[in-house]
Amino acid sequence: MTEFLVRPARTADIVQIRDLLEPYVQRRILLGKDLVVLYEATHEFVVAEAEGRVIGCGALHVMWEDLAEVRTLIVRDDWLHRGVGRRIVERLEDNARELGVTRLFCLTFEVDFFTRRGFAPIAEQIVDPDVYSQLVRSPDEGVAEFLDLAHVKPNTLGNTRMLKRL
Repeated sequence: MTEFLVRPARTADIVQIRDLLEPYVQRRILLGKDLVVLYEATHEFVVAEAEGRVIGCGALHVMWEDLAEVRTLIVRDDWLHRGVGRRIVERLEDNARELGVTRLFCLTFEVDFFTRRGFAPIAEQIVDPDVYSQLVRSPDEGVAEFLDLAHVKPNTLGNTRMLKRL
């Protein structure tokens, strides 16, 4: 089996990340992101690389003092079930701990995968009203998904909101 490495993303990886993302955007599984937005978020991404190619990616988006989202977690189909997604999430969790984040959120169709990583479904609002009033001002669609705002509901139907305490 070919080995792979999980490392911080570089700007040279962004086009490959976009190419991984695009089929999921077309199937309305993940939100699309303009190339400029991906470049701006380079520092949030880690990639899994094998033989010089990006085979998976994931991002850690800090939302508040103690809260971050695991987002844009993708593994190429031919690399599924080989530990790539697990290692990406582990690296994102390490990054979150280094930043002082104690809770990780995700919005996913892959409930079993995230349950095995220690995430649990949530239904209630998990931030206090003062934090909510600040977060609702964010222009980031992922934050709107986290807050379960009505204008993002068409994009999130069938997704499960999950949380993990680090």
